[in-house]
Amino acid sequence: MPKIPLGEWIDSLVNWITITFTGLFSFLNSTIEGLLNILVDVLSAGPPVVIMMILALLVTYTSKWPLGIFTIICLLLIDNLGYWESSIQTLAIVILSGILTVVVGLPIGVWCAQRKSVRNIITPILDFMQTMPAFVYLIPAILFFGIGVVPGIIASFIFAIAPTIRMTILGIQEVPKDLIEASDAFGSNSSQKLFKVQLPLATPTIMAGVNQSIMLALSMVVTASLVGAPGLGADVYRAVSQINVGQGFEAGLSIVFIAIILDRITQNLRKPAYERIVSRKIVFSILAILVVFTALISEVKNEEVEEGNPSGVGAQTEYEIIGIEPGAGIMTQARNAMKDYGLDNWQLVEGSSAAMVAELKKAYDQKELIIITGWSPHWMFSSFDLKYLDDPNETFGGSEEIHTIVRKGLDQDAPGANTILDQFFWETIDMEEVMVQIEEGTDPAQAAEEWIAAHQDKVAQWTNGAQEGNGNPIKLVYVAWDTEIASTHVIGKVLEQNGYNVTLSQVEVGPMFASVANGSADAMVAAWLPSTHLEYYNTYKDDIVDFGPNLQGTKNGLVVPEYVDIDSIEDLK
Repeated sequence: MPKIPLGEWIDSLVNWITITFTGLFSFLNSTIEGLLNILVDVLSAGPPVVIMMILALLVTYTSKWPLGIFTIICLLLIDNLGYWESSIQTLAIVILSGILTVVVGLPIGVWCAQRKSVRNIITPILDFMQTMPAFVYLIPAILFFGIGVVPGIIASFIFAIAPTIRMTILGIQEVPKDLIEASDAFGSNSSQKLFKVQLPLATPTIMAGVNQSIMLALSMVVTASLVGAPGLGADVYRAVSQINVGQGFEAGLSIVFIAIILDRITQNLRKPAYERIVSRKIVFSILAILVVFTALISEVKNEEVEEGNPSGVGAQTEYEIIGIEPGAGIMTQARNAMKDYGLDNWQLVEGSSAAMVAELKKAYDQKELIIITGWSPHWMFSSFDLKYLDDPNETFGGSEEIHTIVRKGLDQDAPGANTILDQFFWETIDMEEVMVQIEEGTDPAQAAEEWIAAHQDKVAQWTNGAQEGNGNPIKLVYVAWDTEIASTHVIGKVLEQNGYNVTLSQVEVGPMFASVANGSADAMVAAWLPSTHLEYYNTYKDDIVDFGPNLQGTKNGLVVPEYVDIDSIEDLK
C-alpha cells in the first residue's frame, strides 16, 4: 500500500493558511508584541526593588507573610545572579499567555458546558492539543508569525489552554442540580443563571485550571526559546548548548522561583490570606490602577522622535539579525562583528537553524529585507539567490574546514571504523548534492544511500584497507545543521556497509564535543575549525583525536538576499 501523503497535505494546508490570512497574522503579531512590550515596560519601570516589593506584598496578601519573605529573598537572589531582566521577560510572557488562556478558554469552557454537541467536538481537539509534542506547535507558529517572541507565546497559549477549558466545563457541570432548579424557579434567565449561580460556584475549580495553565505556560519558556523568545528559557538553552552547568542551574533555579511565586498567587486569589484586614476589591483595584498608570507613563516615554532614515536598513529589519542556536560558534562571531562594526542598536536573535531558514523563506517570498547568519556549504544558497556581506575587519575569519574528530582508543576498539573516518574526505559539491535531496523531502538515510551508490569510486578511497566491523557498535554525534546531517548520514551508511552497527545521535554543539571527549560517543564529522568551534576544541583537545579536515573551503558571515541593496557589514551602521 503506498504511503498516504499526509505530510504533504499538511504542508499545503499550512502554505494556504499562511498566504490567505497574512493580514490577520500581521495584526495578531503586532497586537501580541505590543501587549508584551507594555507588560515588560510595566514590570521594568523603576528600580528592580520596586517590583520586588510589590510582588512580595502581593504574595504576602494572598499567602501569608512567610511566603512574602521567601519571595523577596528569591527575587533578590535572581537579581544578584544577573537574571533579573530575563526574569522580567519570562514573567511578561507567562502573564500574557495566562491572560490569553483565560480570555479564550473561559468562554469556550462555558460554551462546552452548556452545549453537549460543542463539548463532543472540542474534547477530542483538547486531547490532540495536550498529547501533541509542544515542539510541533512551533513549526506553523514560525511560518504564521515569524521568528521571535510571538510564536513562542502562541505555542505556549495552545499548549496551556486545555486545563482552563476542561476545568471550566467540570466546574459548571458540578454545580448542584437543585440550585439550578431553584434559579429556574425564581425566573432567572440564562445569563443570570450563569453569572450569579454557575460561575461563582465553579470559581474554585476554574481557578485550579487557570493555575495549571499558567504552570504549563511557564514550562514552555525553554521550548519557546528555540524560535527566539527571550527570557530565562533562552538562558537555559544557551547553557545546554555550551555545557555550562553553573549557568544552567542558575537560570533553572530562577524559573523555579518564578513558578513558586505565580503558583502561590494564583492558588489564593479567590480567598486571600488577609482579606479580612484589607478587602480584595481594594487591593486589586490599587494594583490595576498602578499597572494602568505605569503603562501610560511608559508609553509617553516611548513616544520619541525616530532618528535616522525610517526607510533605512535598520528600520526595515527592526534592527534584528536572525541567528541560529545560541551555542553555535557563528553566533559568537556575529556578536563580535556587531561590536567591531559598532552596531550597538542591533539585536542578534537567537533561535535555531530551521527557524532562521523559515524566516528567510518568508522574507524572500515577499522581497523583504532580512539579514541572517549564514554559512556555506548550505542548500539555501541553491534555493535562494543570496550573497555574503563584505567583512573588511575579517571578524568572521577566512575560509574554514570541517574536521573529523574521534575518541581516544577508537583505533584499538574499532580499527576499521577508525581507518574509514580517518580517510573520509569529500568536496563541497558532494555535500550539496545530499543536502539538496534532503531539503526536497528525501529521507536523510535514503539520500545518503543514493549518493553512495552514485559515488562508489570515492567511497572506495575511504574504505581502502579498512577491516570489517563484524557488528561492532559505533556511535556518531552531530548538530542539527544541514551540512552535518548530510555528512553524518553518509559516513554512517558507509560504516554500516562495512559491518558496523551505527547509531546517530543529534545533540547541541557543546554535548557533541563533550560526548566524544568522555567516550560516550565514538566520533563526529562536524567540527568547524579554526574559528566556529574553536572554544569547544580548545576545551576538549587533550581528550580527543583530530583526524583533520573532511571538507575544505567553508565560509561564515552575514548573508542577505541578492535583491538587498547593501554589500558590506559597514552599511548596517
